[in-house]
Amino acid sequence: MITECTPADTDIITEQLGRMPRGVVGVAARSTEGVPLVVATAPRLPDGTPFPTTYYLCHPAYVAEASRLEAAGIMAEWTAELSEDEDLSAAYAKAHEAYLADRARVGADSGVGDVPEIENFSAGGMPTRVKCLHALVGHALAAGPGVNPIGDRALSLMSGVPAPASV
Repeated sequence: MITECTPADTDIITEQLGRMPRGVVGVAARSTEGVPLVVATAPRLPDGTPFPTTYYLCHPAYVAEASRLEAAGIMAEWTAELSEDEDLSAAYAKAHEAYLADRARVGADSGVGDVPEIENFSAGGMPTRVKCLHALVGHALAAGPGVNPIGDRALSLMSGVPAPASV
């Protein structure tokens, strides 16, 4: 559930990212203390640029852990597993469809509407490869457990991150 991004949230997110966030339409996941973990962004930025990353991971501890896992080379292993495990592949394809549906909702709710340039393109390599754990973890945190199997796996390997609030 996307919640309002208050001015205080904007200040926190700006500090987390080291810059002003672009196209933010709300906070998609928070810690149990209410700190933003993931922001929801419009599918088209204010300058007109298409932006496929609906769920943008912003909390530094999660960003660092996603980077650590990427540097360990786990993405290649999980991409190979997608081609071998039909159940995992099917679940990941469903995550892709869920992401597209979420983006369509965000586009409609924000007044942006459909963005043809990114039609059928989700994020993180879905539905056939693992390309960006930051995007997949952001989706898993925003959607909750059981929606994005690769994002869920990455979360299970992270340490030192704040507990997410229930979705």
